Amino acid sequence: MEAVMANMAQAAVAQAGIARVAPSSSLRAAAGNGAKSAAMAGGAARCSAKATALGNFVGLRRTADADVASLATAFSVAAAAPASSARRSARAPISVKANVAEVKSAPATDLALIDKCINAIRFLAIDAVEKAKSGHPGLPMGAAPMGYILYDEVMKFNPKNPKWFNRDRFVLSAGHGCMLQYALMHLTGFDSTEDLMQFRQWGSRTPGHPENFETLGVEVTTGPLGQGIANAVGLALAEAHLAARFNKPDAKIVDHYTYCILGDGCNMEGVSNEAISLAGHWGLGKLIALYDDNHISIDGHTDISFTEDVTKRYEALGWHTIHVTNGNTDYDAIRKAIEEAKAVTDKPTLIKVTTIIGYGSPNKADSHDVHGAALGPKEVQATRDYLEWPYEPFVVPSDVKAKMGEAVQKGAQCEAEWNAAMQQYEAKYPEEAKVFKQLINGELPEGWEKALPVYDPSVPADATRNISQTCLNALASALPGFLGGSADLTGSNMTLLKQFGDFQKDTPAERNVRFGVREHGMGAIVNGMALHSGLIPYCATFFVFTDYMRGAMRISALSEAGVVFVMTHDSIGLGEDGPTHQPIEHLASFRAMPNILMMRPGDGAETAGAYIVAIKNRTRPSILALSRQKMSNLAGTSAEKVAWGGYTISDNSSGKPDAILMATGSELELAEKAAEELRKEGKAVRVVSMVSWELFDEQPEEYRNSVLHPEVTARVSVEASSTFGWHKYVGPAGKCIGVDGFGASAPGPVLYEKFGFTVPNVVATVKSVM
Repeated sequence: MEAVMANMAQAAVAQAGIARVAPSSSLRAAAGNGAKSAAMAGGAARCSAKATALGNFVGLRRTADADVASLATAFSVAAAAPASSARRSARAPISVKANVAEVKSAPATDLALIDKCINAIRFLAIDAVEKAKSGHPGLPMGAAPMGYILYDEVMKFNPKNPKWFNRDRFVLSAGHGCMLQYALMHLTGFDSTEDLMQFRQWGSRTPGHPENFETLGVEVTTGPLGQGIANAVGLALAEAHLAARFNKPDAKIVDHYTYCILGDGCNMEGVSNEAISLAGHWGLGKLIALYDDNHISIDGHTDISFTEDVTKRYEALGWHTIHVTNGNTDYDAIRKAIEEAKAVTDKPTLIKVTTIIGYGSPNKADSHDVHGAALGPKEVQATRDYLEWPYEPFVVPSDVKAKMGEAVQKGAQCEAEWNAAMQQYEAKYPEEAKVFKQLINGELPEGWEKALPVYDPSVPADATRNISQTCLNALASALPGFLGGSADLTGSNMTLLKQFGDFQKDTPAERNVRFGVREHGMGAIVNGMALHSGLIPYCATFFVFTDYMRGAMRISALSEAGVVFVMTHDSIGLGEDGPTHQPIEHLASFRAMPNILMMRPGDGAETAGAYIVAIKNRTRPSILALSRQKMSNLAGTSAEKVAWGGYTISDNSSGKPDAILMATGSELELAEKAAEELRKEGKAVRVVSMVSWELFDEQPEEYRNSVLHPEVTARVSVEASSTFGWHKYVGPAGKCIGVDGFGASAPGPVLYEKFGFTVPNVVATVKSVM
């Protein structure tokens, strides 16, 4: 750490007005006293550049009178003894009062108290990670200043009503640093100390990464890097859309910002680039991202793999960018950057905040050692000594509690003012207010299901993707919060809302969202839209391309985001595009995923029923697998019975059939035709639609046994997909007709014949198990 110490000492001297000079050999010796002697050939250069970029500081000390050697020596021995009271009194007073007029959010608060609040954030994170012996202390230690300014000075929120609609949204995209958010929430009135002390433990509200379903006040679930910033784009899109639809020249009832802290890892993940590209295109001016530029990842310094100019990339994507060169002590620079960002209304803003990870740790700062592991008792004490923090673990000084606890009163006042504005809005615009309140309260209009078309055998055969478009447009007329789009496949997925235009920078009130070829970004963005409140989003692509967005879909299920995933071209039946486009294992993989409904409707009635299920499930996402090829509307299908997951569509038995045929999607018609042939031969055959395994498995055992008679062992499943999982329904004596290898390029009917999806093959298979 000798190079780190020498450069931090240099920076502190320059902060005090002393010219920066190259570290001499004697300085290195002094700074290295007690430090590791391991050579840092490339590290020395990195640390020197880091010190220059960061500006001038050491710890939270602003030293007015010192020399380089003494500062370096002081840093090196900080682990052994706390700084003297004399040095504490030598801290140069830097008042923020002079900036109050220029920077409205800067409070006239004593700098020493601000320092204390920021250190309280750091040590709550340090102590929680240390107690858990697990976690990521480095980010909270480095990002504490920007977190403090956001929560204490900038954001509007009500800790006692975290779901208040017009709050600013905060997303910690770098979710591994969640103790930053938990500490901030605790200090501003959300959580109890006991929760912090149970960090990463069973049953606590402080899990190892932020989880919106566990911790009130956490907006979205983050952890997989890049997902959070993409969620933030969705949150900002939702704000822009609702503001455009409901705000009036004399009434702004939708008026809040989305703030996001992201790290190097988030910027490396491709999903973030997809999302920020769209954010720039859409001109989401109320999205402000603070990039914790600490240059450290798990493998070490980021110069081993990540050397691009992130700021220029964001600029190229249509963002306004700002660089705060010293994110550890230049609080005014952070404040001014946020004010500048808020003044730019036609672009999202990236604020690159250069920090030192693990700030204040004498031996681990600016290294990957502080990224993902507890500091250890000795280094915790060294950090306490160096940052002059005399308090026991989890103890928050009373003046810090009082200062940051003001958020409760401020939040209540903000909400009260908004409620008063909402009352005036209702008086002036009663119809708009009724719809708006319905949306933000998550209420569905009475009788909305009746808007969906009714299908019976008299309706001509059609592909379920075409039927889906009819349903989507019917729902858009009945559900004012329903919107969405496709990943550049609108004409193939059939997802255009014909009565609406495109959501664009200049037309944010419209409801067709053009995501471009960005499946992963699309999936993560709609998660943010769903979790904002007020909207029911859908998105679409080919079913096989869920491979590109599976990470976002998993987070959708985990975070209980009620997204509707419209997935077309659901089997080998799509034909000539071949195995690159033909999904095989996809149905099985999503059936294995918790808290997501995988539905493959077999005709028009079941497609309408699948949409009813999807809209009603607001805390569980749904996937509709839809066909390219035409399917007949069958006599026994039912929109209402889709909610049962599996049900009998035809049966010529008196209660106990000779055989049971099960199928989904386009193979349901095939199963029905095969059953008719068997019935001609005197066989009693039941045909069961297994449109959703998850829903069927949730039904009472009595009902399940009434559909799949336990004494009937002659069972056959028919599905143009992997047979994986079907054996739990067909049993050891049954057989599965499916596709357990990749498909092929040929016309759909040819593929069905070659893979055995024919009436004769189904009939023969049933006979073989009877």
